[in-house]
Amino acid sequence: MRFAILGCGRMGRLHIERLIIDGRGTAVALFDTDFATADKLRADLVPNAQVFKTFEDLVSNASVDAAIIGTPTSLHFDHIRRCRAAGWHVLCEKPLADRREHLLTLIEESRCGGPILSVAYQRRYWPVYRVLHEELRSGRWGSIRSVTSINSERWQQTIGGTWRDDPSTNLGGFIGDAGSHKIDLLFFLTGLQPLDVFARNQKCGSNVEIVTSLSARLEEDVLATMHFTGHSQTFREDFHFHCEEADLLVRDWQIWLGRNNTLEPLKVADPTWQSALGVSPIGHPELDRLGNPVSGFLDQLLLGTAPLAPPECALPVFDFTQAVLRSGQSGAVEIL
Repeated sequence: MRFAILGCGRMGRLHIERLIIDGRGTAVALFDTDFATADKLRADLVPNAQVFKTFEDLVSNASVDAAIIGTPTSLHFDHIRRCRAAGWHVLCEKPLADRREHLLTLIEESRCGGPILSVAYQRRYWPVYRVLHEELRSGRWGSIRSVTSINSERWQQTIGGTWRDDPSTNLGGFIGDAGSHKIDLLFFLTGLQPLDVFARNQKCGSNVEIVTSLSARLEEDVLATMHFTGHSQTFREDFHFHCEEADLLVRDWQIWLGRNNTLEPLKVADPTWQSALGVSPIGHPELDRLGNPVSGFLDQLLLGTAPLAPPECALPVFDFTQAVLRSGQSGAVEIL
């Protein structure tokens, strides 16, 4: 499969590396508003690829089967529609769009047929969350009673002077960007939709939100508490699901089973999945090979597998994030 890469920063590089490791696709066309960035990526990883100076030139002249879009969020809507109109399948980085009406348009157009559109919610593909999804949905631990999520990242320190520190291109700051993965996980893992949310947001000297603390009520009266710290000094991603018969906790990429006031690592039948638990997928090529959105996208295109992250999944994340931002401004509970 021949791919165009739109946006040649960190994620564009990662997606090309995933194509190389997978072996079923190759990047033949690159575009970035900074030509030098795109040309360096070409020289580093895909010397035979063509670098296009403008998006118009790319979409008019590139001979490709699919596109991976990692441009700023405000450009996603136009880039997705133009690429699909050219007959290209599209894998787009999150968030899928920065306006609700744009999301609804993309979802409706995708439902009407044509090239595949998928969202790069990478955590849906990681072994630790695939296992947790199966465990929570199996019913063996009873109904979910409450959820706690703690997320921290050295994010503010990296966004100065970039589009991520501009609210016109990165709506919601840390929670709208990196945090959207965790919000998507909340809905993906539980299968529950949000009913209301109360939140506080802090910009901490940046132009966008850096710290967010929220309390939400999900369907079946399940309470969810999530905290996002975007100016920490370490990366942390913990999820705690408190069920009727046990607690299921993700800490350091290991799933822990809590019963009778004791914790033990969860044992799963699949030896490949078991060996992957407890190892960070971030920056780990061999583990990333077990599950990533690029390989999942290729499975859709070549094998006809069901999508793990169809465009519909972007809408509840967008609506919830907007409610969080409104609540932070008003100081009131927002009903979804």
